Amino acid sequence: VQLVESGGGSVQAGGSLRLSCSYSGFTAESNCLGWFRQVPGKEREAVAATYTGGGTTHYADSVRDRFTISQDNIKNTVYLQMNRLKPEDTSVYYCAARSFLRGCPFSPEGAAYWGQGTQVTVS
Repeated sequence: VQLVESGGGSVQAGGSLRLSCSYSGFTAESNCLGWFRQVPGKEREAVAATYTGGGTTHYADSVRDRFTISQDNIKNTVYLQMNRLKPEDTSVYYCAARSFLRGCPFSPEGAAYWGQGTQVTVS
C-alpha cells in the first residue's frame, strides 16, 4: 500500500490550495481515506475523511465550510480543496487510510497507512 501526497505550498491568507493523495495497493471502494495535519509540538489532528465507496464525508469544525474532500476512483486519488486559508492552517498535511469496515472517520492512532506529508504554509 502506498499513499503519496502532493499540492502543498505557500499561499497568502484567504487563498486556496488543492492537495492530492494518490493511493495504490488497496481496493478503492472499500476504504476510508482521511486528511490529517500536524505542527511541531502538537498532536496530529484529523481534518477530513471520506469513504472511498462514495457518499460519506466528515470534517473537523475548524475547516468545515472551507475545505472539501473529494475523490476520483478512476485516478485512485483523494483531494482536499482548501479555500479561505488562514495562518492557523499552516501545517504538514498527511493522508491516511484504513479499511472502511474498521469505521470512518478515524483517529490518527487508528490509521493503517500513512503518506509522507506535504507542507502547507499560509502567511
